[in-house]
Amino acid sequence: MKSRFITFEGIDGAGKSSQIAAAVALIESRGLSVVQTREPGGTPLAEKLRALLLHDAMHLETEAMLMFAARREHLAAVIEPALAGGRWVVSDRFTDATYAYQVGGRGLDEARFAALEQWVHPHLQPDLTLLFDLDPIEAARRLAGTGDAPDRFEREQADFFERVRNAYLRRAAADPARIKIIDAAQTPEAIRREVEGIVLETCFQ
Repeated sequence: MKSRFITFEGIDGAGKSSQIAAAVALIESRGLSVVQTREPGGTPLAEKLRALLLHDAMHLETEAMLMFAARREHLAAVIEPALAGGRWVVSDRFTDATYAYQVGGRGLDEARFAALEQWVHPHLQPDLTLLFDLDPIEAARRLAGTGDAPDRFEREQADFFERVRNAYLRRAAADPARIKIIDAAQTPEAIRREVEGIVLETCFQ
């Protein structure tokens, strides 16, 4: 079976990360090898860039370019070799997140984003993206309940996350065959069943 690249997206607090393990377990139950990874991050260098991005204030364009620099390293060192070797890849975020957060949330020029996307991965897009959609107020309530210290993205106000959410939904509307929207207000068990159903229907038919 052809290797697949699956990404999980959504605003902070939407609960996507907790569903990744279930998707990986489902794929592995079919006897397939899976690489589970994340962005920004996934390699030693990209993890260092992640720490800068999550905690250090910087110019908008610097932020966007560091996101894509980490992504290029991640692609070269992890994603592309895994796919070429017949392994599946499941990533917590990819380029849709940069569109949502930097273009939607921060106001990065779309043409500059498109140029970076075309430069960094001109021929590769995920086979399937699961977008966890949730009202930003509920997402903030969930984050507050974790007790974890927020990073600089999580400290943004509700209007920022509303812009991010809307950008995600625009991206999904432009590519509905790839991006499947999941109502993240459901129970975790209902979400798990929906995730598994979408993965089976999209990737195993």
